Amino acid sequence: MKKNKLFHVAQLLTALLLCSLSASAQRNAGFDEMQIRKMILSQNAIKQLYVDSVNESKLVEDAIRGMLKELDPHSQYTPAKDVQALNEPLQGSFEGIGVQYNINEDTLVVIQPTSGGPSEKVGIIAGDKIVTVNDTAIAGVKMSRAETMKRLRGPKGTKVKLGIIRQGVPGVQTFIVTRDKIPLYTIDASYMIDDKTGYIRISSFGQTTHAEFVRAATDLISQGMKNIIIDLQGNGGGFLQSAVELSDEFLSDGEMIVYTEGRTTGRHEYHAKAGKMNIDKIVILVDGYTASAAEILSGAIQDNDKGIIVGRRTFGKGLVQRPIDLPDGSLIRLTIAHYYSPVGRCVQKPYVKGDRKSYDNDMMERLNSGELMSADSIHFPDSLKYTTKGGRTVYGGGGIMPDIYVPLDTTLYTRLYRELAAKSCIIQATLRYLDKYRKPLIKQYNIETYRKAKAKRIENKQYNPADLTEGFKRYKDGFEVPQELIDLTLERAKEAKIQYTDSMLQATMPVLRIQLKALLARDLWDMNEYFQIINPSLEIYRQGLKAIKEE
Repeated sequence: MKKNKLFHVAQLLTALLLCSLSASAQRNAGFDEMQIRKMILSQNAIKQLYVDSVNESKLVEDAIRGMLKELDPHSQYTPAKDVQALNEPLQGSFEGIGVQYNINEDTLVVIQPTSGGPSEKVGIIAGDKIVTVNDTAIAGVKMSRAETMKRLRGPKGTKVKLGIIRQGVPGVQTFIVTRDKIPLYTIDASYMIDDKTGYIRISSFGQTTHAEFVRAATDLISQGMKNIIIDLQGNGGGFLQSAVELSDEFLSDGEMIVYTEGRTTGRHEYHAKAGKMNIDKIVILVDGYTASAAEILSGAIQDNDKGIIVGRRTFGKGLVQRPIDLPDGSLIRLTIAHYYSPVGRCVQKPYVKGDRKSYDNDMMERLNSGELMSADSIHFPDSLKYTTKGGRTVYGGGGIMPDIYVPLDTTLYTRLYRELAAKSCIIQATLRYLDKYRKPLIKQYNIETYRKAKAKRIENKQYNPADLTEGFKRYKDGFEVPQELIDLTLERAKEAKIQYTDSMLQATMPVLRIQLKALLARDLWDMNEYFQIINPSLEIYRQGLKAIKEE
């Protein structure tokens, strides 16, 4: 009787799995009922007979992880409690109070409330310190960032009571915030570099990326943009469909964007319907952490001779995952296909099934081999050479090899700088400085006028474009990092027990000053202004701009 019951359970599990697969996948699955029965009987034997009590849920999760571990590096299992956090960056929103923040000495400091969001509506402003949530202290109690976020976030329409300390105001003020849906943007920055060249940085590819990009590009085109630099450095990818939609903006009717192919899914091609953006020159910036959907866009532009790729070889993530929802809310992301660039390059870098360690150490191997320092260290066999229809040679073998290679500048970020950044000394120093000088800086650079103009632009209302740029232009051209801010950084270094010599400090000062100035700009304005400060110091950016001018 028990055996029959287990068999029926096995049939039910098989049916659930089949429901999550396409018809073609079902035909090719070839399920072996004996193996399913074997798995369930093993679990039941452990439950009924094992000498000690066991956690059945953990056993099942460990079994799933064990199976996936023997596959490729990107098939993975996510427990139910982590699924929402996994999906939020791709879905483009979450529900909460709507603030950008940093943790300064165990205290949450508001960097900026979301424009038009629930916190701004009740009067929370930049520089406010949130010390209690629903009368529970979150400051000075060593609460983890994850636990802090858990307390601030919650379903839309629910209320949360915040205790806030504000500079110049005695005591703790109380604000009741009604949580709402908060947008997550995938466009970090968009601005005009010069009269004809625009810059857009994409952090990831989510559901809203295409719409965000079109909105940003349309705004830049209205300012005279003819050429564009698309920055995909550090972009880990996301939705394939978002990369396809964005590629379609630049390709001619019928040109291939990408194709996927798998054992059970067959071949599926994605073709452009018609290029919609009238752009003369396209340059895409990439590095070793540009992956997945970002490589689809890069490959489509390169293989169709629509633009120039500048930087270093991309990550090489050319595997397509399908999410499979499990009954308890957990999720399997299972690799079902490879994707290939228009000329047939497999973007996925080589891997050994079950050997995750070697795969994760790939970037260190690139460093040790000299690939990150010199293009001469990269050698491609003839079998990995492909030719675009325009006659250019491009390379397969994993990742997208740029047309213009830019070596890693190891002299720019010294060991001292890396330690200061890793131990949050630079960020903490800027927060301390702003805690003291935020109000005079806001007044000096007319930032309130900027924020009002930005809010009107988001709401599609009339605004004076000069209000968005006047104050920042004065800051960009004239602000010099004061010695007080340098001293604050070195105080943090001393607290963090970072050892350094005078020569190390002098070598670090140029990039440290730029980073401090950029972080102040980010916290006073936004990420857009941060990148306008930081980009000119980066060689990949400079080479991208040079390629635009010389092409």
